[in-house]
Amino acid sequence: MSTTTLTNVRVFDDTEFLPPGSVVIESGLITAVTAYPAAVELPADSTVIDCEGRFLLPGLIDAHVHLHGPQTLGQLADYGVTTAFDMASAPPAFVDSLRHVPGVTDILSAGTPAIAPGSTHSHIPVLGRRGLVTGPDQAAGFVADRIAEGSDYLKIVIGNPGPSHDKATLEALVGAAHEHGKTVVAHASSYLSVQLALDAGVDVLTHVPLDRALDQEIARRAAAEGRIVIPTLAMMEGIVEQSAPPGATYAASRQSVAELHRAGVPILAGTDANAAPGVPAAVRHGESLHRELELLVVAGLDPLEALRAATSLPARYFALPDRGAITPGLRADLLLLDADPLLDIRATRSLRRVWFAGVERTPATA
Repeated sequence: MSTTTLTNVRVFDDTEFLPPGSVVIESGLITAVTAYPAAVELPADSTVIDCEGRFLLPGLIDAHVHLHGPQTLGQLADYGVTTAFDMASAPPAFVDSLRHVPGVTDILSAGTPAIAPGSTHSHIPVLGRRGLVTGPDQAAGFVADRIAEGSDYLKIVIGNPGPSHDKATLEALVGAAHEHGKTVVAHASSYLSVQLALDAGVDVLTHVPLDRALDQEIARRAAAEGRIVIPTLAMMEGIVEQSAPPGATYAASRQSVAELHRAGVPILAGTDANAAPGVPAAVRHGESLHRELELLVVAGLDPLEALRAATSLPARYFALPDRGAITPGLRADLLLLDADPLLDIRATRSLRRVWFAGVERTPATA
């Protein structure tokens, strides 16, 4: 079995970039991480790549995307996104066709989300019909169907725009998912919908409000209850720029992230990247994750925290122990950068090489 050895490379260890050393890749896995000047014993057929002191990150994880077909995986891969969490796609055969495709982005998926009658989402083709939950008596069956289809977690759309499920239905959906050991993600893009999501006991909130910034009380409650937030600032910025009425501002979204961060709520990087007709903002797959990291830093995270938000933290909170770090035994999902993103988060755009479970792909920016 051939191996690839990266030499003279500075490895990110979730805290800093180490002095130049070596990383060995074999059969899609990282098999050794060796600090300089320790010798690396190479098999005879090993391919050696001198990285010339460049910076090696774990593959980036976008914790909120929407899939449109194989081209989505290619667009994500072109910008170093090695794993993506799909937040609504159907039918199951479509999702399954995009799983475990060699050499491109690996996915997890919510499959069909739970949608309230009369909401804007209820009019989405395929998803609107499949996702309709009209009362708490349907919750257990709906969740069981998603489990049978292979959904990795449950997504619930909570209000804004349009009506939401009542409290009993939300609690029944969350309870049924938790009985199956599944994480519950809530679409909550207004102040009221965030309150509803917290009251229902969801695990992860995706989006932050544009209508009113989350205050200290909400942020502290989210932290105390162990909630996770995927703000999708790239989407919120896009809505203001592309479809919001005159006078709308992005300030509430930025302030919400700042308040959540001060309270100690874990923040994951996700973009809501999509290209569906009629969405409030078109957000480009792949490229937008680099913008998301920049927006998180502007909102108060430091570059180290932003990098973790797109690597180790989504791997931890979505139970992916095989990725998110550069450690022997993990998937060889790797990004080689020309510049140090701890000094300037925009350096994540300086992609030189990318590996997807050991399979190399030339990035769009190389």
